[in-house]
Amino acid sequence: MTSGAEQHALDGRAALVTGATRGIGLAVARRLGAAGAAVWVTGRDPEGVRRAVGELGKAGIRAGGTAGDVADPAHLSACVSELTGTFGRLDVLVNNAATNQPYGPLMEADPDRWTAAFATNVEAPLRLVQLAWRAWMGGHGGSVVNICTEGTHGVGPNVGAYVTGKAALLHLTRQLAGELAPRVRVNAVSPGLVRTEMARFVWEGAEQRLGESLPLGRIGEPEDIAEAVHWLVSDAARWVTGTDLLVDGGTRVRAAWQGGSSAVHEQLRQSRPPGSA
Repeated sequence: MTSGAEQHALDGRAALVTGATRGIGLAVARRLGAAGAAVWVTGRDPEGVRRAVGELGKAGIRAGGTAGDVADPAHLSACVSELTGTFGRLDVLVNNAATNQPYGPLMEADPDRWTAAFATNVEAPLRLVQLAWRAWMGGHGGSVVNICTEGTHGVGPNVGAYVTGKAALLHLTRQLAGELAPRVRVNAVSPGLVRTEMARFVWEGAEQRLGESLPLGRIGEPEDIAEAVHWLVSDAARWVTGTDLLVDGGTRVRAAWQGGSSAVHEQLRQSRPPGSA
């Protein structure tokens, strides 16, 4: 019988993680690398990519990266081409890169920014799955994880564009799980509020109150999400596909208990991220 450690090992595999210069993406890259995978990271900032690759290398992880915008199809093609040219394979794809803009009521959403958000949050993941399938997974198998959000399990103020895109990504996850089975498993992880730069405008200055509002007593850390992703892409989850793994500290439990409201929703009503119109 295969041991638990062997089922979680990723030795000899290669992974692509988008939006991996910080936060959840970098934590995922670290976790997959620690399990034995070679890791390729992406990010818009070339210096951020170099820094992430250097950090992974210092940890003994074989790593590389490509800087660019996931909304640019040429960048996505370059990522897969450079990765497979370096590692010779592509076994794991984690679609993490995302934007939370436009932020605010949908009746005020600029159509061009709405379209740009979908290019990042929905179209880019599909394009990357297509590229990964053609480059390696179609012939050899693999695993895909799309990072969604616990927000798809309800509604909330000001994040309508972001959550609608993630809801589309969640359905895309299920559709691809059906189409690509049994060769490729496709799953989603839906985080609650996590201590990241992207979500800083929500938790900064309110972390204790928000954490105390959750059944598990704290907001999430990037490593919480990384552990879930690692499990899903490993052989330990070999009979799991098309699922949405909710990793939210009990946010949805508390929201349902309180009739749909939550401290995070109240914070979203009062906060705006940097760069919001």
